[in-house]
Amino acid sequence: MKSEKNKINFVELFIYIISAELAGALSALLTGGFGGSFIKYREPPLLPPAWLFPVVWTILYAVMGISAYMIKNSQAYEDDIRSALKNYRTQLFVNFSWSIVFFRFEKLWLSAGIIIFLLVLILKMIVDFRKIKIFAGNLNIPYFIWVLFAAYLNIAIAAIN
Repeated sequence: MKSEKNKINFVELFIYIISAELAGALSALLTGGFGGSFIKYREPPLLPPAWLFPVVWTILYAVMGISAYMIKNSQAYEDDIRSALKNYRTQLFVNFSWSIVFFRFEKLWLSAGIIIFLLVLILKMIVDFRKIKIFAGNLNIPYFIWVLFAAYLNIAIAAIN
């Protein structure tokens, strides 16, 4: 185990937050943005207004970065930290990939499979983070719920179009 740093390294925290935000921003850039992407499809019930998506994702990416920073600076064994952060990066990459497959390539059923895989990775990340620092894991529960809702939207759009 390593000794916990009680002092917050704001530069490192900022880097964790910005790196997560950049994953989302780059994905949006590569997909052409998310604003009007649903217009061409019949809308499923419960589809929120387009402006809500970037607001929620911005918050969720920041929370992911904060929780990853907490794990990186925890008292846990290095192997546990390394494993948890590897899963964190993997789920972030799959999240990034889902947006491109759904919005850019419009492969609705393939993206449905990807988002189900993403849910599994997020759940694993939450469990891994909770083993190290309960609060860091719990911070990602809203992320899991939002992606679960996004999975519903993905599958519903694929089914009705």
